[in-house]
Amino acid sequence: MNLAELNKVAVAMVAPGKGILAADESSGTIKKRFDAIKVESTEDNRRDYREMLFRSTDAMSKYISGVILYDETIWQNAKDGTPLVKLIEQAGSIPGIKVDEGTQALPQCPGELVTVGLDKLAERLKKYYERGARFAKWRAVIDIGAGIPTMTAISVNAHALARYAALCQAAQIVPIVEPEVLMDGDHDIDRCYEVTQRVLNKTFQELRVQRVELEGMVLKPNMAISGKKCPKQASVAEVAEKTVRMLKACVPAAVPGIAFLSGGQSDEEATAHLDAMNKIGNLPWKLTFSYGRALQAAPQKAWSGKSENVAAGQRAFAHRAHMNGLASKGAWESGLEKKAA
Repeated sequence: MNLAELNKVAVAMVAPGKGILAADESSGTIKKRFDAIKVESTEDNRRDYREMLFRSTDAMSKYISGVILYDETIWQNAKDGTPLVKLIEQAGSIPGIKVDEGTQALPQCPGELVTVGLDKLAERLKKYYERGARFAKWRAVIDIGAGIPTMTAISVNAHALARYAALCQAAQIVPIVEPEVLMDGDHDIDRCYEVTQRVLNKTFQELRVQRVELEGMVLKPNMAISGKKCPKQASVAEVAEKTVRMLKACVPAAVPGIAFLSGGQSDEEATAHLDAMNKIGNLPWKLTFSYGRALQAAPQKAWSGKSENVAAGQRAFAHRAHMNGLASKGAWESGLEKKAA
């Protein structure tokens, strides 16, 4: 393992003004997204859609540091035969790959899940590296509810995340470590804070036990945020202040950067929260974005599966990427959204 090289990639992934495009929707998820815009989820349509994003030269070269791909996508070629991986590289962005294989019910823990996919991961990583992937992603899912999460769910998921991260670094691939505490419930921001703190502490404990080099990884956490069904939604300022405080308490300064997931926030909320955190400033690590839906909802709608809408889809993507790029430097203002509209 070459730690200097891993660190170089990790630092590039969280470069100021840039963030990561999560284009790693599973077949089921992308079908839901396509259903919403009345597009059939065929292999060709999925390819055309992602090719549109990766050929958005403006967005990709200025605001996107890396792209997380799904297994299907990393092996696909563009319409003209160019591997999609090459399009990403040509734009000056880094190709990455989602390597977990989804979740299963966790035995003895009703309502809780564990992420699977460690079997044969070492072999898969070798192939992904040969194809051009320089970072990977594994997502653990922690739900908040009555009596959950249990320490069991937190422990097994943290253990798997660390196993995955160690395997990645051995394969010369930077791991994105993603322990996601879901925002689906009716819990308030303080409950989210408390659970996320437990999850992050356990995750870093496991990463140390399994000798993962913190300088060669990127963390992808949720923000401290109110559950979707909570009657009292925390303000932008409160989300920013509590998230920064939580991260300072849990995330070692050796980690080069933190790239947030949007986790169901609206496009503008995800941008406003990231911006407010960077405006607090004086942070030991870079704070940026690794958004899926919050970068893609607008371009999907603009494109709607029609080739004549490709330019409109690319403009919508460039706008969202630009707004989040500004937020990653604490330079965003809501007035910029109105201007573009």
